[in-house]
Amino acid sequence: MLYFVGAGLISGAVVHHPLDPARYTKIAVIGVLVFLVATLVNEFLLAANRPALPRAILIIAASLLLSFGIGMLSGGLQHFEDFPARGAVLVPLGITVSFIAFVLKDPESSWRRIFGPLGLAVLLTATVSFFGLRTIAEGLGEASGESGHSHGEGTEEEPDEHEAGQESSAPSSEPAAPETAASTEAESGHAEDGHSH
Repeated sequence: MLYFVGAGLISGAVVHHPLDPARYTKIAVIGVLVFLVATLVNEFLLAANRPALPRAILIIAASLLLSFGIGMLSGGLQHFEDFPARGAVLVPLGITVSFIAFVLKDPESSWRRIFGPLGLAVLLTATVSFFGLRTIAEGLGEASGESGHSHGEGTEEEPDEHEAGQESSAPSSEPAAPETAASTEAESGHAEDGHSH
């Protein structure tokens, strides 16, 4: 649960960071701490064989890298329609970072696997996904023009009829011509005979 909560916080922070950098930086830091706690619990407290210090440092660093990789991949996919250009970069980057971090974190894997056939396949997948998603993002950008994922950012709205009526009935800066009783009666009579304008 700690792994998923940490990755979820990081994924949200990575995608939404441009909307409110200060807020989402804090969320990312909290997500990193939660993910690190999960790593410590699973890799050290619950593990049958505790790793040596060099290996422990590598596991912690790889876990941090993995948390951001998963966050970029998950957030980029979930909010691709909201941030298409950003998602087109985050998804392939998340695939690559997650793969590298997972290889480094796995005690039975060698870092040489990163440059082997599996690493080449991951790199090819990331490249194809980048160009494919970028093409889709350009199409979405041309179709919509702007993002609908505002998260509370205010947009100017047209005044409703009540407000428009109040604005139109507000006193004008120019003095109005005084109305006489005769002109008022003439206008009302003109309106009653069906010829109002």
